[in-house]
Amino acid sequence: MNWTAYVDGYCERTAPGLWGEPLNDLANLAFLAAAGMVWWRADGQRAGRVLAALIGLIFVASGVFHLVATRWGAVADSTAILIFTLFYAAAFPRIFFPAKAAWSWLGALAFLAITGASAALGGGLYLPALAGLAGFAIALGVKRDSYWLHFTMAAAVFALSLSFRAIDGVICGDFPAGTHFLWHVLNAVVLYIVAKAMIGRTQETSAPETDAEASV
Repeated sequence: MNWTAYVDGYCERTAPGLWGEPLNDLANLAFLAAAGMVWWRADGQRAGRVLAALIGLIFVASGVFHLVATRWGAVADSTAILIFTLFYAAAFPRIFFPAKAAWSWLGALAFLAITGASAALGGGLYLPALAGLAGFAIALGVKRDSYWLHFTMAAAVFALSLSFRAIDGVICGDFPAGTHFLWHVLNAVVLYIVAKAMIGRTQETSAPETDAEASV
């Protein structure tokens, strides 16, 4: 496999070169903004800081890919997204439900298998993520957890984001800039929403412990 092969997968790009996708590159700054806001909101919390760092990794990997437009860049971009997704899938049961760490990681591995199967069957890499967000919302809704709304919003925004990603090539003749830049912006919103939810729940569960220690 030629890892340096040129990849022209987006409407905005018409030729090789570092500045072939200026709008897509500019939209990547949304990931940097999301990472910064999550880092600030985490306020020293370990899980929140990890989420912020992983969003920052997505910013770097996506930025590099849309600059170099090569196969290795595409793999780096997808890998960064997958790492965030697997970490979140593993952390979700432990933070929102009383699940043990071992079971949480088994859930992440199951998600990885489902994602691989979806890609192999032509369903793409991102439909399992959308299904996962909807599943999180339903699971929390069943237990009457107020955070179900965060995941419902995240699923709705991600569905819209997928739509813009899908029509990028379709409208290229009428809108040469394409719509992939909106995929970046909306995904940054999704990442911020789910990170904010996890940080909020972690802070809520750790607060009673802190109060108990202070009263001793």
